[in-house]
Amino acid sequence: MFESPPFWMWIIGFLLVLGPLITVHELGHYLVARWFGVKADAFSIGFGKELAGWTDRRGTRWKLSALPLGGYVQFKGDMNPASIPDAEALKHAAPDEREGSFHFAPLWQRALIVFAGPATNLLVALVIFASFNFAYGKFEVSNSVASFAEVSAAREAGVKVGDEILSIDGQPTVDFADIGERVLMFPGKSVTLEINRDGERMHLPVKIGESVESDRFGNESRVGRLGIYSGPPTTSSVGPIEAMTLAVDQSAGLVKMMVTGIGQIFTGDRSIKELGGPIKIAKYSGEQLSQGPIAFVSFAALISINLAFINFLPIPALDGGHLAFYAAEAVRRKPVSARGMELAYRTGVFVVLMLMVVVTVNDLVSLPIFGS
Repeated sequence: MFESPPFWMWIIGFLLVLGPLITVHELGHYLVARWFGVKADAFSIGFGKELAGWTDRRGTRWKLSALPLGGYVQFKGDMNPASIPDAEALKHAAPDEREGSFHFAPLWQRALIVFAGPATNLLVALVIFASFNFAYGKFEVSNSVASFAEVSAAREAGVKVGDEILSIDGQPTVDFADIGERVLMFPGKSVTLEINRDGERMHLPVKIGESVESDRFGNESRVGRLGIYSGPPTTSSVGPIEAMTLAVDQSAGLVKMMVTGIGQIFTGDRSIKELGGPIKIAKYSGEQLSQGPIAFVSFAALISINLAFINFLPIPALDGGHLAFYAAEAVRRKPVSARGMELAYRTGVFVVLMLMVVVTVNDLVSLPIFGS
């Protein structure tokens, strides 16, 4: 019988995860903009109606808004919180109005201001992972097969205990973690294992097994398994530099899994029902919070990488969309037309809203009250 933490823990976990991560994201934008002398009219955590706020001596309105699903920094010259320029106002702007305006800053400065938001989220995740690596050391597990699961695709393909798995489809597997990375996201895929058996190299074709697994809270995930177990891990201490290097590798692995997952949804290898939204984040946040600070902070690092990844997507209205426009401006030597930019942003907002509807429906259907 699965037990989910109480609903109030969902809310607390959600706020404790997204609140700080959204704040540091927007601070990334704000601090780089301030460094370049760009004025911020508003800094908001959340969207919609202002619940509380104050105005600082620079004229920036700092506020907490009603809908806690994001945030924004509205710079001088922005027509709205999405940083869409007010083309008419900019066209007739006086010299004093141009000073400190985001849209009159050099192209490279605008790009860095936009880039700083998701980059800050990546930095947060790296610091968390590096801290764990430094505190707990590096875990290393041999790529040799110690035993088999009851149902094992590898055993059926001819793998034996003691075999060392050298590569999967030509991609080296230095340790057991590499094997998981090559298998987890590819249930049902046919691959070739290169193994070392008593000094002899062999190639064995195998179809990765498919497994639907549940955690202690009943959350199901469809994963690939070879059905093999490793021997006991070894742990070695690491210094700050190696801890950060490992953190970069860990973060890159997570991003690769996200890219793979999205690609599989587009190709039909995975269902769009596997996408989650705010309700699922709240649910998972509460569950991880109930397991203690280490699990919760690890989950926060994962969400921070997700926020960075999503914001880097080249969708107008997201940071990646702005960067795409700046790239086009750099190539064309002139900005995209106001009409073209407006149409692109409207399309981007529509795509984001439709995606929010889809993931919210997925979230609702997956809740226990609907029998899932």
